[in-house]
Amino acid sequence: MSAVDDQKTFGRARLSFANEAEIDEFVATLERYERGELSADGWRAYRLVRGTYGQRQAEDAQMLRVKIPQGLLTADQLLALAEVGQRYSRGFGHITTRQNVQFHFVKLHDAEPAMRRLAEAGLTTREACGNSVRNITACPYAGVAADERFDVTPYAEALTRYLLRHPLSSTLPRKFKIGFEGCPADHIGTPINDLGFRAVLGRDGGRAFHVTAGGGTAILCASGGLLHEFLPASEILRVAEAVLRVFHRLGDYQHKQRNRMKFLIKVIGWTRWREEYDRELSRCRLRGEVPTLEIEPPALEPRLDGVRDASPQPGAIASRVAAGAVKGPGITPVVVPLLRAHDEAYARWRSTNVRPQKQFGYVMAVATVPLGDVTSEQLRVIAELARAYGDGTIRVTADQDLVFRWIGASDVRELYRRLAAAGLGLAEAGTIADVTSCPGAESCRLAVTQSRGLGQLLEERLRERPDLVAAADGARIKISGCPNGCGQHHVATIGFQGSVRRLGSRAVPQYFVMVGGGTTARGASFARLAAKIPARRISEAVERLIDLYARQRGPGESADAFFAGLDVAEVKALLADLERLTPEDAVPADFVDLGEEAQFAPEVMEGECAT
Repeated sequence: MSAVDDQKTFGRARLSFANEAEIDEFVATLERYERGELSADGWRAYRLVRGTYGQRQAEDAQMLRVKIPQGLLTADQLLALAEVGQRYSRGFGHITTRQNVQFHFVKLHDAEPAMRRLAEAGLTTREACGNSVRNITACPYAGVAADERFDVTPYAEALTRYLLRHPLSSTLPRKFKIGFEGCPADHIGTPINDLGFRAVLGRDGGRAFHVTAGGGTAILCASGGLLHEFLPASEILRVAEAVLRVFHRLGDYQHKQRNRMKFLIKVIGWTRWREEYDRELSRCRLRGEVPTLEIEPPALEPRLDGVRDASPQPGAIASRVAAGAVKGPGITPVVVPLLRAHDEAYARWRSTNVRPQKQFGYVMAVATVPLGDVTSEQLRVIAELARAYGDGTIRVTADQDLVFRWIGASDVRELYRRLAAAGLGLAEAGTIADVTSCPGAESCRLAVTQSRGLGQLLEERLRERPDLVAAADGARIKISGCPNGCGQHHVATIGFQGSVRRLGSRAVPQYFVMVGGGTTARGASFARLAAKIPARRISEAVERLIDLYARQRGPGESADAFFAGLDVAEVKALLADLERLTPEDAVPADFVDLGEEAQFAPEVMEGECAT
């Protein structure tokens, strides 16, 4: 927490989040467990708080989740992630919707050396899983967006450092999520966080936050309620601590499926919850138990000075990424280097993936990452390009993409050539073809379907149909393999939730089709269930929904507004024939999940999300 007092640590040159001593403790605790001195339940609760999550595979397979506070990664950290992916995982990492990076199929005894390599670069897995304060997210355009009120990054980082390893942070009834947004548009989903902070400015220019509390999705969708209309930025540590104290004291530790803070608020009511919060906030203030946040970050993110690194040549990049080894099990990234990108492809990429910064002469550029999967060699190339063309950092987005910042306007074409050579030159960032998906049944114990298989299919189909992408006009698709919503399907224009249908003695993978979700400065609206369709027919459902929007939209009506206001009965009628499936008209492929070869045999295991 000492870094909170050192303003030089905020932004590009921030201090480490790691602690080597706790890795030593992890090893000692694992040894105790293996000697039988610690129960399986005790070990599970311990390792989850250290970011090590058991997969559905019976053999030794762990998911290692790395926190990326505010989604900010330095070049050195990218190189560390690349090494961990290559040495201890499948040769690639997975970007999550909460700005984390996950590695799957990691051996339990490889967790220690992986953690140590990450720690060398200042990264930690601490409180990335378990009943803890999870990664604190922030707008990926913070500091450079032309329309932001102010840069929220220093405040989100300060709160990260205050709560990381805080006595309450890993002793909560359930996980706790916090998000920061500085732009008028919501790029991070603040209303679906337990605490959401949106930047506002006072009449005198003073920095403050509009604060909401109690948001979430999964089996109880709730938009965060207004906690503070105008909270001075100096008070954010006290507000967070007061909320955590109430949750820690009154939260439900017994019922795993209903112990998020939103359930506490529903049970005792907003009025009583607010009274409890106000009392705790007064204690934080009057007793001086929690300090105010006294930082004065610069009005504008400073421009990077100095000579930038030389850039690798496209041919060398293509050779490297093509030689980079990835392995299964599961769906693996298919890297297609492109060395001769034509003008039309570049123009399309520039129109969808590049936006100007507030700083004159600079732009942001998005590297679209299908399924959020990025190979180790691609991570190394990204690090080199960030140093050669940007400010030496990238930002991770909630859409599972990567943002380069501080790109000189005259360097955009050269950056694109190199991204294309790395297999990362896809256009359509922020469009319906940029599909978001959770890991699904490939590794998750709770998932019903292989959501990544559906995500891969939809991305491929939509990229083959630029007319559909254009007609969808910014609609977003998000997929989850179960109701928990790690793919954020509840707040998608078109969302898909994995489920199972029984057809006689056999199982058919299917998806709940949900429409009309989204998050804005006004709060969250949640997608409504419109149909239940076999997985193999989902691409046809997407085409019909896009066509419906194209035919019936009002002048200037966005896809989000159209689907939010659409009568669900109309959607159900539109998709009714796709819902129907009888033993007589079923084909063999209907009984095989997308991305799989064997017959669909769903097995929902006890999850570790609420251990």
